[in-house]
Amino acid sequence: MLDTVKTEDVKSVMATIGGHAKSASQILATASPEAKNNALKIAAENLWQTREYILAENKKDIIAAKTNGISAAFLDRLTLDEDRIKSMMDGLLAIAELKDPVGDVITQWDRPNGLNISRVRTPLGVIGVIFEARPNVTADAGALCLKSGNAVILRGGSDSYHSSRAIHACLVSGLKDAGLPADSIQIVPTTDREAVGEMLTGLDGCIDVIVPRGGRSLVERVQTDARVPVFAHLEGLCHVYVDKSADLNMAIELVVNSKMRRTGICGSAETLLIDKAAVDTHLQPILEALAKTKCEIRGDDEVVAIFSDANSATEEDWTTEYLDSIISAKLVDGIEGAVEHVQKYSSSHTECVIAEDSAVVEKFFNEIDSAILLHNASTQFADGGEFGMGAEIGIATGKMHARGPVGVEQLTSFKYLVRGNGQARP
Repeated sequence: MLDTVKTEDVKSVMATIGGHAKSASQILATASPEAKNNALKIAAENLWQTREYILAENKKDIIAAKTNGISAAFLDRLTLDEDRIKSMMDGLLAIAELKDPVGDVITQWDRPNGLNISRVRTPLGVIGVIFEARPNVTADAGALCLKSGNAVILRGGSDSYHSSRAIHACLVSGLKDAGLPADSIQIVPTTDREAVGEMLTGLDGCIDVIVPRGGRSLVERVQTDARVPVFAHLEGLCHVYVDKSADLNMAIELVVNSKMRRTGICGSAETLLIDKAAVDTHLQPILEALAKTKCEIRGDDEVVAIFSDANSATEEDWTTEYLDSIISAKLVDGIEGAVEHVQKYSSSHTECVIAEDSAVVEKFFNEIDSAILLHNASTQFADGGEFGMGAEIGIATGKMHARGPVGVEQLTSFKYLVRGNGQARP
């Protein structure tokens, strides 16, 4: 039996977890960078030393998931191997090497009356992370929250139950060995969905921010029911636009990589837009390259008329995050048509323009307001680790202070420190 907490006890257990997290956050807020970094380094070493045990626990999750008829994309996110464990380890070490954001002076200025005002980074407090089938989130979220001086409450899905707990144990041992509160990184000890509901209430003011990582239904529930701020995106409906000025070889490589490197991640391209002026030069070679990778192409009428292996796209295709070897393709009237399509259908996650014309790139960057915009680079770079953040707790598509990959800086707020020498306001 997976659950270690009975349904009727969930409320009291979650209240206890919240209280412990709040107490731990007060200690973490003033913890030294050395202590936090030491905890991360020890946790990284523990991950690698216990990798065989972690893989054995992950195998339990995979067997159960296959029995339940899990999708290929879901299975890809759930599966761990030595390379992925090493990536988690490297992520912890990279986060340890980052500049500590707590206490960082963002800006400061003097007023004519002699007051000195500074804006200083401060932790958010307690962060609740609710995730599905992504055991690596345990390491990423735990490490990022610790580095930024926040306590975290992790609630993983039943699909990653064993994997997440094995990873969590490594983080806790790092905390203990570094002399930091073990309650700084807690994991909810039950798969009972009532625990999610309790977290969304804020646990009587203990949780300051919620971060959901999962499918549309989970994120929609969190955004609807949460009584605390949420960093979230519903889906990654990412677009790639190939302009007539694009280098053909580059376009082929980037389109295939954006779609097929890993189809189950939110940075995978779902819609391909090609300039009508490039039909004779770019369309056929790009679609042929995709087809060779066994990617299904769903095109508009013009694409289907030219590329016989394409299936006809419906209106639903332009709003679908496939997370699979499928891409929708459309011909557009240059950069104007591309911008119009993206503005209509985008989920504000990640978009890419492949072009050599600087005016096209400038228009794309200026008129599209997604969280991440790329020029001549794969959409698969939409990742905090690739941004030099060590890892990410998620990619936020809202317009609050945390947008795009959420790393250590985005997990802080700020306060104003005002220094005077006796000023009284007249």
